[in-house]
Amino acid sequence: MNASPRDPAAPAVSLVIGSGSVKCAAAIGVVKALTEEGIAVERFVGCSAGAIFAAVLALGYGAQESMDATRRLWTSDITAKRNTMGMLRALAPRLFGFKVESFGLRDDRPKDQMLNAFFGDRRIEDAGTPLHITATDFANGELVDLDRGSIADAIRASVALPFAFAPVRLGGKLLVDGYLADPLPVSVAIKHGGRVIIAVGFESPYQERIGSAGRFAFQLSAIMSNNLLKSRFSFHSVAHHSEVIAIIPEFRQRIRLFDTEKLPYIVEEGEACMRAQIPYLRELLAADRAAVAS
Repeated sequence: MNASPRDPAAPAVSLVIGSGSVKCAAAIGVVKALTEEGIAVERFVGCSAGAIFAAVLALGYGAQESMDATRRLWTSDITAKRNTMGMLRALAPRLFGFKVESFGLRDDRPKDQMLNAFFGDRRIEDAGTPLHITATDFANGELVDLDRGSIADAIRASVALPFAFAPVRLGGKLLVDGYLADPLPVSVAIKHGGRVIIAVGFESPYQERIGSAGRFAFQLSAIMSNNLLKSRFSFHSVAHHSEVIAIIPEFRQRIRLFDTEKLPYIVEEGEACMRAQIPYLRELLAADRAAVAS
């Protein structure tokens, strides 16, 4: 499904969807609220799991269609199979040989098959609304802005969570999960001329109990990504002239990694957060139009 052409005279914003697993579905509610208010999205930027939602929305899927797509794309099946050879290489690298490009503790194939089955051969540049998917260059940690090529391949790179999934070779670079460079890549929207930006971000949950090495690693990851989210967002707010509205839902219900049964609740929370910001958003859009006209 492709998005219908938008009225170039209609007010529009750039929408950035940060990392956040199934909670990124809140962006569906954000777009629903904007659409009903007659405010278009002129550019989508997605990071990590947010890349899936940015792609689906940029392709023109409505709220219900996007939730149906989420149920197909975001399931526990993507992490269900272990990569036995990856584990052996981690435990005994001299014996089995350690290869960076194939190192992951989970089998990539279920995830890759789901992405290929859903997106097929659709390309980023063919989306009805400009789309950007971010990943991290494994060689130097820099943010990589993917705005051309296969949507499925770009998402594979953006969700390549270290240790869980192997890095992805794309465009001559070895790429890993986009959140490592910036969990809420507002800079991409700014770089491409976004003047009024909606940034949908999520803090990673801290572990309530740490009884294993895995939970220890998740706790360290949450500390790192949450601090990076706050520092990067503060930097963009101070250093750039673009107007940024942060939408960071505070879910009252606990949402686990693959809680797709809570999609209606997640979408409703995103919509409610966006509606609360509509008066301020209209002020920003009016000021932006006046500045452009002067």
